Amino acid sequence: MSTPQPTSAEAIAGQRDAFIEKFLQSAAGAFSMFSIYIGDRLGLYRALAEGGPATPEELARRTGTHERYIREWLEQQTVAGILHVENENHGSNIRRFHIPPGHVEPLIECGNLNYVAPLAQLLIGAVRPLPAVLDAYRNGGGVPFDEYGEDLREGQAAINYPAFWNQLPREWLPAIPDLHARLQADPPARVADIGCGYGWSSLGMARGYPKVQVDGFDLDAPSIERAKWNAKRNGLAERVRFQVRDAGDPSLAGRYDLVTAFEALHDMNNPVGALRTMRRLVKEDGAVLIVDERVGDAFTAQGNDVEWMMYGWSILHCLPVGMTDDNAAGTGTVMRADTLRKYAGEAGFSKVEILPIEHFFFRFYRLTP
Repeated sequence: MSTPQPTSAEAIAGQRDAFIEKFLQSAAGAFSMFSIYIGDRLGLYRALAEGGPATPEELARRTGTHERYIREWLEQQTVAGILHVENENHGSNIRRFHIPPGHVEPLIECGNLNYVAPLAQLLIGAVRPLPAVLDAYRNGGGVPFDEYGEDLREGQAAINYPAFWNQLPREWLPAIPDLHARLQADPPARVADIGCGYGWSSLGMARGYPKVQVDGFDLDAPSIERAKWNAKRNGLAERVRFQVRDAGDPSLAGRYDLVTAFEALHDMNNPVGALRTMRRLVKEDGAVLIVDERVGDAFTAQGNDVEWMMYGWSILHCLPVGMTDDNAAGTGTVMRADTLRKYAGEAGFSKVEILPIEHFFFRFYRLTP
């Protein structure tokens, strides 16, 4: 349904002014995101939370940074409503700044489900190869994942860590009774995690189910190196193996009780081929679990409550990385349920079930061979 367009000069001026106001609010949001990136990467928020309120000189000393830059950043953060200031009417060297208590979880508590600071790092990574993205828009083709750099990798891993480390083993998998039972049973279940990145989904499953053996697969070598380090640091390296390897290797067929892909399928050039691989990997009585974005069932002008974000990631990152092959599907972040059903049917699955697991960002699909 199209939205009626204004026709009078007064109505058009009102529409214009509303757009300018929204545009300026978006600019303010962009500045805040970039400033949060600075505070996060330099450890400024953590130093304030752990060391207490500080003057610019004190915070610079705590963090090994330059006082003049820190003073400007602290004042900007205060004007942006991120930090608070004490004795604001005193001189610039006397004012003390602190994190409001309600901002601590979002900014520094990396294991908390309210931790959102990594979105800033993820956004920085998403815009890193903008010239290449523009070229793809003009000429087709895509942008290789590696061109997005460490900020994209680290931001993606950090934003998903709280959910994969906590909710995945404690809430999501226990909500699937037969699968939950199999992961606890003998002989120990084997799990293949496709597109595992830094490995938090693989490690979360191993953490929650002490008997399982998990193989994490990803074609990005830097991500796999970090995943191995995460496994060792958390004492899980004996049960979780990470490999830079094509999971389509015929020697892996039929080995796994569970095959998973968390926020990965929509990025793949050939999602049908990937699903065929998953179907080959899983045992006859096993399960395939796909976790992807909770977008609407169909396009609407308003979108659902997360599509504003999902389309943002898609135009900058997910669509370009999914268009690097000549015959790429070009799925993008906004992979609707019918698109997944179509891909699964072409891959040979007989059934796609949307599981009754509630999450603001994710939708959970169980595929039956």
